[in-house]
Amino acid sequence: MEQLVIRDADVVDGSGEPAYRADVVVDRGRIVSIVKEAAAAGCQRPEAMRELDAEGLVLSPGFIDMHAHSDLAVLRDADHSAKAAQGVTLEVLGQDGLSYAPVDDRTLAQVRATITGWNGSGDDIDFDWRSVGEYLDRLDRGIAVNAAYLIPQGTVRMLAVGWEDRDATPQELDRMRQLVAEGMEQGAVGMSSGLTYTPGMYAKDAELTELCRVVASYGGYYCPHHRSYGAGALEAYEEMIELSREAGCSLHLAHATMNFGVNKGRAPELLTLLDEALAAGADITLDTYPYTPGCTTLVAMLPSWAHEGGPEAVLKRLADEETSARIRHDVEVVGSDGCHGVPMDWNTIEISGVSDPGLGEFVGRTVQESADLRGESPWATARHLLVQDRLGPTILQHVGHEENVQAIMRHRVHTGGSDGILQGAKPHPRAYGTFPQYLGRYVRELGVLSLEECVAHLTSRPAARLRLPDRGLVREGYRADLVLFDPATVAAGSTYENPRTLPTGIPHVLVDGQFVIEDGRRTDVLAGRAVRRSPV
Repeated sequence: MEQLVIRDADVVDGSGEPAYRADVVVDRGRIVSIVKEAAAAGCQRPEAMRELDAEGLVLSPGFIDMHAHSDLAVLRDADHSAKAAQGVTLEVLGQDGLSYAPVDDRTLAQVRATITGWNGSGDDIDFDWRSVGEYLDRLDRGIAVNAAYLIPQGTVRMLAVGWEDRDATPQELDRMRQLVAEGMEQGAVGMSSGLTYTPGMYAKDAELTELCRVVASYGGYYCPHHRSYGAGALEAYEEMIELSREAGCSLHLAHATMNFGVNKGRAPELLTLLDEALAAGADITLDTYPYTPGCTTLVAMLPSWAHEGGPEAVLKRLADEETSARIRHDVEVVGSDGCHGVPMDWNTIEISGVSDPGLGEFVGRTVQESADLRGESPWATARHLLVQDRLGPTILQHVGHEENVQAIMRHRVHTGGSDGILQGAKPHPRAYGTFPQYLGRYVRELGVLSLEECVAHLTSRPAARLRLPDRGLVREGYRADLVLFDPATVAAGSTYENPRTLPTGIPHVLVDGQFVIEDGRRTDVLAGRAVRRSPV
């Protein structure tokens, strides 16, 4: 007898087609039978060892978070309700060109220092891996939800070139090609870049194109955080489209927003650019989060030249009065490349987390507010935080526009990505709320998307980008990564004031046919594993 029958569910199967009522039978991690309108038809209803009454609930494929920063969280936190409670059954890690594989001892230390604000220091983690394959093997020991991995181009450059702002030598480029090929062979689904983060941003397009050719040869995709989301946003999108065309590589645009005042109301220009590229045969997808503020680290706002040499070099420059004044000028007057070419407005920069608890008074305030309280310039406050917290502060950047958010999420190649940083006392609420926010606010309350269309954005569309042949749809033979939610009550519980509040209206989540959320509570099941690239 089969393991489980989910009875009388309203199935939104991920295809975008209208919902239907059915009994869905799960066994050994797979959907083995779907009996539509079983009760009304009066037929022999399927039986199983366990029955779940889904009356009033929608059954959909599990949600795929196309942009996650849980690289250490999945190892640190077995519960991982931040994602599991949202209905997320698969996260894509290794984002923005910076993560923890492939590394050697030197670069591991540098990466840990560089992205402490994203993932914590890692002092509580046993870094018993160095290669991409070894990291994926570590995930296979059991995690809350499944995870795929992108090779981080910035980390690869760190390994082969270091922190210098220069072209790679032919030998260094060969080494980077080799590292990318090895990562793809070991199961990565593609490559990411952070082209406003160092050292990845030091790579010119010709270098990136060569690495993307390697990715394309394995059927993977390129996922850039491109060179500007501000003053040069449209040009940066165009650059990535042309680069991927030249390389013959599929393209997935990370957190594809149009932020800052210079881009207010300009989402239609981005969508026209996408439509023209798609009509010409380009393979492009994108992800966004359903909120207006961005989230990153405070140190990321600095100009790229200030990062050359690595984290310790940054701290030395900040400590030097003359160099610090030069950094300030670039940030506040010129508009640094780290802040997307837009002069800094410190009223938009809210400190969301610090590594040193002694700096907790700054959390939840803008840099301008703290500076006013301290009777000093905003730069003096920002510099103090960066030095005292050793580059650890995370920020919310309040620069988005609701009309742009809504326009982009309607596009046919759009997918959902939380970009959720789980560190800090007051993280961005998207970390705990992205997927119920789509379903509650943008489907039920605002009607921006239909329920069926929205679920497709969060399930089958990302599964197709990841080339996963048996995920993203409710189909017989597919993996039983499933979520049951109440369309009348599903909502994000997380807010800017209380960002770690779990969502409502999602009583059940299954990973590989096992309940990780049951009756609204996290079980002790660790059914998640590494999801490796499908062979070409």
